[in-house]
Amino acid sequence: MSTHFDPTQHISSSAAYPEVSFYEHTDDATFKKKVRKTTILLSVITIIELAIGLAIYTIHKGENPSALLVLMFKGAVCILTLAKAYYIVSVFMHLGDEIRNMIMTIVVPLMLFIWFIIAFIADGNSYKNLRNKYDKHFQESTMPAKHHSAEEKPADAGGKQ
Repeated sequence: MSTHFDPTQHISSSAAYPEVSFYEHTDDATFKKKVRKTTILLSVITIIELAIGLAIYTIHKGENPSALLVLMFKGAVCILTLAKAYYIVSVFMHLGDEIRNMIMTIVVPLMLFIWFIIAFIADGNSYKNLRNKYDKHFQESTMPAKHHSAEEKPADAGGKQ
């Protein structure tokens, strides 16, 4: 019995690993149709985001803005923005045609970067709050002054009211 390697009996890599596939080029008409469909979808999402932004602006101008409603609208805008980013990366940057491992190589560091940004924002907010609490000079120089009510009249220069 010999232990000689026979290359004709070797299993191809694409059959052994089904997630490994090679990008098959499509014709120009199919690609243009896909790009046109994605562009229209991105335009519709952008119009929806602008409408939500206008609604948030209108709510803030009102007498009694609802914080929960504004928070829901802002969450919807974040979700729509992530959907737009997905379509841009998938179609226009051709990441959707890549193998799964290549996609994970790009997506996992991106998620770590998003966590990194959130951690720095939280740390900066904590620093600001602590500085406002313990450094009175900083608080007086950066916080807006309280307004006088219409019923209170400040004393004039002579000390009379």
